[in-house]
Amino acid sequence: MSSERWHITLAVARYKQGADPHIQIFELEVDPDEYVLDAVERVWAFHDRGLVFRHACHHSTCGACGMRVNGQEKLTCITPIRAVCQKDGTLKIEPLRNFPVVSDLSVDMTSLYTRTESAAGAQVLNLKHSSLPFEKNLFPDDGLEHERLSDCIECGMCVSACPAALTDAAYAGPAALAAAHQTVVQKGLSALPAWVDSAEGVWRCHSGFECSAVCPSNVDPAWRIMELRRLVILNRVRCLFGLNKD
Repeated sequence: MSSERWHITLAVARYKQGADPHIQIFELEVDPDEYVLDAVERVWAFHDRGLVFRHACHHSTCGACGMRVNGQEKLTCITPIRAVCQKDGTLKIEPLRNFPVVSDLSVDMTSLYTRTESAAGAQVLNLKHSSLPFEKNLFPDDGLEHERLSDCIECGMCVSACPAALTDAAYAGPAALAAAHQTVVQKGLSALPAWVDSAEGVWRCHSGFECSAVCPSNVDPAWRIMELRRLVILNRVRCLFGLNKD
């Protein structure tokens, strides 16, 4: 942390049952090297104990503190204030989009969990510690199978950033489809649920890559969706010619 002090304005979205949604203003003095989550916690600790938000680990592992900061999805526990604000500037903090708001900055992510559970074959988002082989020439020929981590932290920011999810609530979303791609890698196309190859599955994606742009763990869900789409088409062609053995 630095010894520098900034005055900033926090404009926080407030949603309470039975009350009209509104923006509440808080004036704060902060260290610009603090994180956005620190500022939100300071509001809760010293200004309004009724502020509701999700947080847990504070080091980008749990994914709980995803919010929209000045209109962009950010994992607030690793986003420095100086990266998204200037001295005497304003930070607008809102809940993630495309999920029902429970209260203030907290959203109900049940849809993400249930869809990814289905995509991963009744396992909760089977992307953690999952694998996709690297190109063989990146490693010495030592007889071992080398793997890389996908490491989705279920933060929901990809769904929030997705324009298709904004216009179609039935769309499975990038997190679930990324999980479905991993299922293909691990188990083959025969393990996929029917909704993957449907209008609410891979064909709803508009290839905007907003999901990959905001992903804090480099899961790259947009690439996974495009790869899954390619595999689905290949499977259709193989079925057409009676070549599918999956």
